[in-house]
Amino acid sequence: MNVITASLLLIAGLIILWKAAELLVSGAVGISNRFGLSQLVIGLTVVAMGTSTPEVAASIAAAVRDSGNVALGNVYGSNIANLALVGGLCAIIAPIRIDKKLLLREIPVMIIVALMLLPILAKNFLSRFDAIVLLAIFISLIIMVVIKARKGINIVSPAVEHTPTKSRPFKICILFVIAGLAGLALGAELTVRAAVFIGREIGLSEAVIGLTIVAVGTSLPELVTCLVAAIKGHNDITVGNLVGSNIFNTLLVTGVAGLTKPFVIEQRLATVDFWIMVTVSAIFFAMALIQKQISRACGTVLFIGYAAYLTYLLTSA
Repeated sequence: MNVITASLLLIAGLIILWKAAELLVSGAVGISNRFGLSQLVIGLTVVAMGTSTPEVAASIAAAVRDSGNVALGNVYGSNIANLALVGGLCAIIAPIRIDKKLLLREIPVMIIVALMLLPILAKNFLSRFDAIVLLAIFISLIIMVVIKARKGINIVSPAVEHTPTKSRPFKICILFVIAGLAGLALGAELTVRAAVFIGREIGLSEAVIGLTIVAVGTSLPELVTCLVAAIKGHNDITVGNLVGSNIFNTLLVTGVAGLTKPFVIEQRLATVDFWIMVTVSAIFFAMALIQKQISRACGTVLFIGYAAYLTYLLTSA
């Protein structure tokens, strides 16, 4: 591979990501309308789990290579990127309205789930037992969401009622979701691979590449999917994807990494980056609680905050 080939792959990857995100969002909206489910539920489950696939894959690969801290660092970095980078950019495009249920239930759960890592971080070791507990909590939360969704079936949220969408056959919607998820995985792989090659060619160190290109790369599916949803006015899918992905990352990705291979946790991850992740989550919650939305001004603050975090990573590396 040369720089020209890498550049073409980078462009191709970004195009695939965008088109795949459009398919995923269209399919998800169609499914929510077909079953009378709110777009928020679809965003919290199908879309969030699908866009978290790169983090899961990266977690397994890192754990197998005895790099469990890379997996845990990826969880922190992706969670921070989801709220500050993705949430910030989406809010700058259009203010993100926050559903009351999300504000009072899912966002606090996201923060509580993050704090559940404290006992593990205190002993600086993630065991298989810890991983099983995290995965059990994850499965329990998914079951709870599904049960609540089934109880609320045929009660379509106002956002769904007023969102003009073309009626598509259910099979086509499912096909769109599957094609969208596959396209996101392919697009992310091409983009990250090309970006890493270009980064090496221009002289960036492995540490800088890992902390920036790879960390942002695994969040590309969330980024592009949320941008497409924001542009199309599907706020519930945007914020559901952000919050759902963070919950999945903390429980599923960390759990999979520990189950694959237990590892000793680096002190920095336990004392610095963890609290940066919690602080960003708390700020996002506070903004939503005060304004009942993430305004353009708040989005700008979040985006600038992420830029400052990247600067911190680069200088500390």
